[in-house]
Amino acid sequence: MTSVSDRESSRGRVLVVAGSDPVAGAGLQADLKTITALGGYAMTAVTAVTVQDTRRVYGFTPLDPDLVVRQMEVCLADVGADCIKLGMLASRDIVAAVAGVLDQVPELPVVADPVLAAGGGGSLLTGDGLDFYRERLLPRVTLLTPNAPEAAALTGLAVETPVQAEQAARRLGEFGCRVLLTGGHLPGETITDLLWDGSGWHRFHSLRRAGPGFHGTGCTLASAVAAGLARGVPLAEAVAAAVSHVARVVAGARFLGGGQGLLAVSGAGMPRRNQRISNPLIP
Repeated sequence: MTSVSDRESSRGRVLVVAGSDPVAGAGLQADLKTITALGGYAMTAVTAVTVQDTRRVYGFTPLDPDLVVRQMEVCLADVGADCIKLGMLASRDIVAAVAGVLDQVPELPVVADPVLAAGGGGSLLTGDGLDFYRERLLPRVTLLTPNAPEAAALTGLAVETPVQAEQAARRLGEFGCRVLLTGGHLPGETITDLLWDGSGWHRFHSLRRAGPGFHGTGCTLASAVAAGLARGVPLAEAVAAAVSHVARVVAGARFLGGGQGLLAVSGAGMPRRNQRISNPLIP
């Protein structure tokens, strides 16, 4: 018989549904590293195999949607999950298939990094998948974590200033999800990630690091939030801890390839439910 303490210790299970990255800086590899570093347990359902490095995406091949569904179903039926994190979904058919699985587990929080384009360039969602993603998937998502170009693509709005970022976040929130619009693509020495929780704003600040960019920051941020939600941490606190984690791993990044930096793998751990955190980067 499973005890209450055993059930509590199982908290932190995250099912990652994402594409692979051969240099392991982004995609499901980055998600695995992040969730593990933050004390969670990560499982993966692979959606696509990409050919990419620290410089760019050269191509990708989506998997059969039925295979994606089967991966998700066996993880959920056996180990179970406390949160689902979505990354690259690659095609309209995979978006539809994943949405169907999410409908079967309405109690689970879902964090979705739209991954419409890689940081080094290259589209990662084909065909009419963009419209379907917005209309079919977003109503089931707990938190969407787009960067400025992804928010622009999903809303049709320009997202080049803080005011425009607020407008885009509100527009996306109309689909029923909460929105964390990341500020790395907006100008300024300080990066401001903007959370719209459906009724108000939360702003999270971090220092911008010099360099040619950092590979996998969006994946890392979203999976860090998912790790927090899987532990029962309230949304705003999970986001604050995730922003702090990304700041740490960016500060420790190494430039091993010819393009963007590869993030360090470290973490002080996620706060447990109702445990407040202290982050000097957040006013």
